[in-house]
Amino acid sequence: MAVPTQLTTTTREEAYGGVTYHIEGELVPVLQLELGAVPVYFEHHVLLWKDPQVEIGVKSLRGALKRMVAGIQVFVTQAHGPGRIAFSRDGAGHVFPLHLGQNEAIDVREHQFLAATEAVDYTFSRVRGATNMLFGGTGFFIDTFSCAEREGILWLHGYGNVFETTLKQGEQIDIEPGGWIYKDQSVQMQTITQRLSTGFFASAGQLFWNRFTGPGRVGLQSMYVHLPTST
Repeated sequence: MAVPTQLTTTTREEAYGGVTYHIEGELVPVLQLELGAVPVYFEHHVLLWKDPQVEIGVKSLRGALKRMVAGIQVFVTQAHGPGRIAFSRDGAGHVFPLHLGQNEAIDVREHQFLAATEAVDYTFSRVRGATNMLFGGTGFFIDTFSCAEREGILWLHGYGNVFETTLKQGEQIDIEPGGWIYKDQSVQMQTITQRLSTGFFASAGQLFWNRFTGPGRVGLQSMYVHLPTST
């Protein structure tokens, strides 16, 4: 397996999916967008600043009833250009883009989403089973972002720095459950339990891992945060 490598932390004048963007800042990075005809949507609390002419509105998400039952957000905030707008999350970390072509999709750990262009669709699924023991007994959600008709950009936030490895067919990596951010849909994930039966720390009980099996990409964050989950 290839050793995970760090993604770039600075991006200037990058254009894709109808938007030009810049990412700068070492501790708490800022994503700056130059909007034209393509709107972007985002979580409302990440907005940092904008040009006065940029219009802010509300965008409803597909599967509203399913989202209400699950106790997760039904609406996100949307920005329309022309003009500039900037986002930042309230935490030290790493902001990075994922470019999605037509008919491409990516699975993302919950609470990592920052912003996306209008072409990117957003849905979710709940992970249950043994993983529940790691997340207060309720499981956790995986967000799925996809582009059906045209290309788009997804921007995510990772805590600490973000690294990526590409697994070949059948290659595996075990990651602490709070340490992964995203995976290609071709990558399979399962929860592994490791019992500590011998040695000085045997009383600690057991360890848990998320095991990923290739082929495909997996993203990791160097500072993991176990955030509260929905009930």
